[in-house]
Amino acid sequence: MKLKCGLLGETLGHSYSPRIHAFLGDYDYRLYEVPRDKVEDFILHGDWDGLNVTIPYKKVAASLCDELSDIARDLGSVNTIVKRDGKLYGYNTDYYGFRSMVLETGVNISGKKALVLGTGGTGVTVQKVLSEMGAEVVPISRTGENNYDNIERHSDAVLVVNATPVGMYPKNGVSPLDLTRIPSCECVLDVIYNPMRTALILQAESLGLKYKSGLHMLVAQAKYSSERFQNVNISDDLVTFIENSLTKELENIILIGMPGSGKSVVAQALGQRLHRPVIETDAEIVKSAGKTIPEIFERSGEAEFRRLETLEMQASGKLSERIISTGGGVVTVEENYQYLHQNGVIVWLERDTSKLPTDGRPISQKSNLNELYEKRKPMYERFADIKIDNNGTVYETVEKIIQEIEGSI
Repeated sequence: MKLKCGLLGETLGHSYSPRIHAFLGDYDYRLYEVPRDKVEDFILHGDWDGLNVTIPYKKVAASLCDELSDIARDLGSVNTIVKRDGKLYGYNTDYYGFRSMVLETGVNISGKKALVLGTGGTGVTVQKVLSEMGAEVVPISRTGENNYDNIERHSDAVLVVNATPVGMYPKNGVSPLDLTRIPSCECVLDVIYNPMRTALILQAESLGLKYKSGLHMLVAQAKYSSERFQNVNISDDLVTFIENSLTKELENIILIGMPGSGKSVVAQALGQRLHRPVIETDAEIVKSAGKTIPEIFERSGEAEFRRLETLEMQASGKLSERIISTGGGVVTVEENYQYLHQNGVIVWLERDTSKLPTDGRPISQKSNLNELYEKRKPMYERFADIKIDNNGTVYETVEKIIQEIEGSI
C-alpha cells in the first residue's frame, strides 16, 4: 500500500509540492487545507503517514510531536512529521534546504558578515544555518537595533538573504532593500520562489552579483522530507534535476521582436506544441481599452498606449507556464523588462525587415523599417535571453526555441 503524504496548511492555494514529490518517490501526496480549530486533531488522528507543514502550523506541529530532531528542537519549529510505530517524529528540513541553497552558490561565508532580512520563523532558521557555517550573522528588522534605516553600518556584508515575504506573489515588484546600499555584497539569496525572480533578485542580476531564488530551497527541503517519509537516501543530484525540470515547466516563454516579425503565429504554434495557454498582449490591451490599437494611437497617442502596455506586462508577467506574445515596441519602456523577466525567458524573433508587414501597425506605417530596426536593435538585445532567426518555417522556429531553452537551463 502506498504511503499517504502531503502538505498541511491553513490556506495553500497553488502549490508546487505535489509536482516535486512526484519526482521523489512512489507515494500519494496531497494538499491538506485544515482550519486552525481542527489542525491539532488532524495532526494527532488524521489518516496520513508523512506531512510537510507550512505556516501557520510549524510551532503547533512541534508541540504535538513525541520526538524532535535536534535541529527542530533548537528552532522550536517543525515542517516535516513522520508517523511511525504509533509516534510522531518532527524534523525541520527547511534548515537543510537553505543550507543546500548556500552551498549551491559556492560563496565562502566563513568569517564574513551576512545580513538576514526578517526575524520570523524562516529568518531564525536562516540565521542558524549561517551561524553554523561560520558567518557573522546580522538580523535586520523594521524596528530592532539593526534596521533598514541604519543598514549602511553593515555595508561590509558579503551576503544578503531575504527571509521576508516582501516581493512575493501577488505583490510582485517590491524589494525589501536597495542593494546599492551594501556595496560589498557578493551574493543575494531570496527564499521566495514565486515569482521566480523577485525584484531583489533582478537587481542582484543587474549588478552582476551571484544569486539564488527560493525554488532550490523548496526542492532541497522536499528531498530531505521525502527521505524521512520513505526512510531511504536520495541523491543530491536529483535536487538539481527537479529544479531544472520545474524551471522549464513554470517559466513563461516571452516573444519579442519587430512589428510583423511573426510573434503571434509562432506563439500559437508554440502553445500547441507545449500545451500551454497563449497570451497576446496587444489583444488584451484592445480588450481592456475597448478600442483598436490604431484608435488608441489616434485618439490618445503613443504615450497612452505604452502606459496600457506596461499595465498588461505587469499582469501577464505575474503568471506562469504561459506563452506571451508582445507588441513590437514593448522594449522601448525599460520598466517592462522586470515584469517579463521575473517569471520568463525572453526570446527575440529576428526577421528580415523586407518581410515585415505594416497593416494595422501605426508606428510601422509611419516609419522607415530599417531605421526603426536599427533604433530598437539595442533594446531587443538588452531584453533578450535568446535570439532566434525567424526567416524559415514556423515549425523550424518553434523547434529552435525549444532546443535553445532546453540547452540554457
